[in-house]
Amino acid sequence: MNAHEQLDAWIAAHFDEEVQFLQALVQVPTDTPPGNNAPHAQRTAELLAAMGLVAEEHPVPQAVVSEHGLQSITNLIVRKRFAQGGPVIALNAHGDVVPPGEGWTHGPYSGEVVDGKLYGRASAVSKSDFASFTFALRALQALGLPLKGAVELHFTYDEEFGGELGPGWLLAQGLTKPDLLIAAGFSYQVVTAHNGCLQMEVTLHGLASHAAYPETGVDALQAANQLLTALYAYNGVLRQRRSQVRGITHPYLNVGRIEGGSNTNVVPGKVVIKLDRRMIPEEDAAAVETELRALIENTVQQSPNVRLDIKRLLMAHSLQPLPGNRPLVEAIQHHGQAVFGQAIPESGTPLYTDVRLYGEYGVPAVIYGAGPRTVLESNAKRADEHLQLSDLRGATRVIARTLFDLLKP
Repeated sequence: MNAHEQLDAWIAAHFDEEVQFLQALVQVPTDTPPGNNAPHAQRTAELLAAMGLVAEEHPVPQAVVSEHGLQSITNLIVRKRFAQGGPVIALNAHGDVVPPGEGWTHGPYSGEVVDGKLYGRASAVSKSDFASFTFALRALQALGLPLKGAVELHFTYDEEFGGELGPGWLLAQGLTKPDLLIAAGFSYQVVTAHNGCLQMEVTLHGLASHAAYPETGVDALQAANQLLTALYAYNGVLRQRRSQVRGITHPYLNVGRIEGGSNTNVVPGKVVIKLDRRMIPEEDAAAVETELRALIENTVQQSPNVRLDIKRLLMAHSLQPLPGNRPLVEAIQHHGQAVFGQAIPESGTPLYTDVRLYGEYGVPAVIYGAGPRTVLESNAKRADEHLQLSDLRGATRVIARTLFDLLKP
């Protein structure tokens, strides 16, 4: 057998163990919010130690975590160094995930396997790649052939809140500086670009009054209604701005949450609107924010006596392809086609991820891992999220083969 076939054989022989590892990870909740994720990191470190992999634990200071609205974060780094002279390749997956919500027919923390599918919150996004990355590295170690460079596993816990306390923390603290990055993704495409995201909180202050005497108040909800009309009309403008990146269409604005008023017989004195503005890679983030603030301010000015506050909640820049990512892209496409029997296209995604933070540090990155063709197929962030075990096995093979090709002398 050649090296690729030996990697495949090791993964096949240890696949039941890989599934059990993923089940154990799913069974420890990491709902964010509330974001008490240090216990999952501790459990992951214990499971890795049982495999002979030492995980460095890097807790984020409690004051910093609390300031970001979370409870606890401990990020993990596993380092496997081979001979000098080759690249350092990081593999990053995040353990935090949105709460499960209602409607599950399989327990959200069960890790139950039915008809070749493993069910549970984060089974597809992205605890699955804790498993694929770990077992790809283990297969590489078991190969016993001379390699040059290093592999690092980065298991982090702040993707849902933007990643600044996950990969952003590890990079800012100088704890890692890889040459290349593969981040958690899906098995049937290799992603090299993604949208950015601006999230804002807009507060309209009026004056509450008795509904029997509405002229004594200032109705913040009427002002909010005018603003919402303007924001949704703005989407007509955004649809005309087309991206040239495959897989990405146009920018979009979504109003995700509205809070206001105190009772049915009270003129609403305050309304809070939270919105999400997706930015295509061609857009400049600062210009986007300036444009959106101007739209909001000009609209609210038309409502007399309403005071406006605008707060930025998140600014996540888009991921731009870096020239050095070609070896990753080409190796994944080559082995993906060999393993899955179909072409693995290079594309962008309208999602935003914490991979952008590596890009901001100049690390060429791709997004690839265990999962279906689309987010919807896996029910990610919905009830009955699941992973096809065949995709887990296939992606583990592709990643192991890719690592070997990039690290062989």
